[in-house]
This record gives sequence, C-alpha cells and structure tokens, in this order.
Amino acid sequence: MALRLLTSRVIARASYMPVVRKSATMAAFRGYATKKYTSDHEWISVDNGVGTFGITDFAQKALGDVVFVETPAVGDVVEKEEQVGAIESVKAASDIYSPVSGEIVNVNEALSDEPSLINSSPEEDGWLAKIKISNESELEGLMDESAYEAHCDAAEDH
Repeated sequence: MALRLLTSRVIARASYMPVVRKSATMAAFRGYATKKYTSDHEWISVDNGVGTFGITDFAQKALGDVVFVETPAVGDVVEKEEQVGAIESVKAASDIYSPVSGEIVNVNEALSDEPSLINSSPEEDGWLAKIKISNESELEGLMDESAYEAHCDAAEDH
C-alpha cells in the first residue's frame, strides 16, 4: 500500500517536472546569452536593464588569493570604464572598472567579510555590484564568451 502511494506521488510530480526543467533551462539560457566581457577582465550579466558585474575567473587566477575588495557605493553614478573599486590579493592590487555607464543600485556586502568569494565563485557568488544601465548600446562594444576566450588565449601567449 505504501509503495502504491509513493508511486502515485512520483508519477504525479513527474508530469510537472518537464515544465520546471524547461523554464529553468530558458532562464539559464537568457543569463548565458546576455553575459558580456571587457578586455580588462570584467564580466556583466544583464537582466531587465540591470547589470550584475564582477571580475572573471581568468582575472582571479592571475591575482591569486584575494584578501580585500573595495566596492562602489550604492547611488554612485558612473561612466563606462570608470574606476569603481579595487581588489587586493597576496600577489597584487588591481583596479575594477565599470563595464557600462549607469547608477550603482546594489553591492555585494558579503565581500567585505569574505573576499575569498572572488576566488571560489568569481562569476556567481563573487559578483561586485549591480548597475542600472543608462545606455544599453554600450553592451554592443563588449565581447561575447568566445571572443573573450580568444582574448585570454592571446594574453597567455604573450
């Protein structure tokens, strides 16, 4: 009797699962399709006119263990390629530049207590800030993933 009940619950849920998978897949695709990169090794992922940005995995590997992160302040209005913060590691310090123009609407507060998030998850949990984009056409000048990979390969060859 218990097996029959379990089976009916699993089968009832199974018919719902493809819908969940399909929507999750589409959400992942939208995020992937809108991720762009700068030549200074920053990434930005855009959703509804707000971009989340940070440094790439390539950049965090070059820096080594991150020990301090300076993020911009919420409310700052910045221009594309303007310095908005800095990252210090055991090897070096590096400035962070805004990939687009706009207003900073959120910052990753977790980085002040745990800057190592940049090393463990640079393009997800280690995001730096969110920016309300003022000129979405600036995204057109950024690289897609394949162009960025070629840019990194060329940098490693030199």
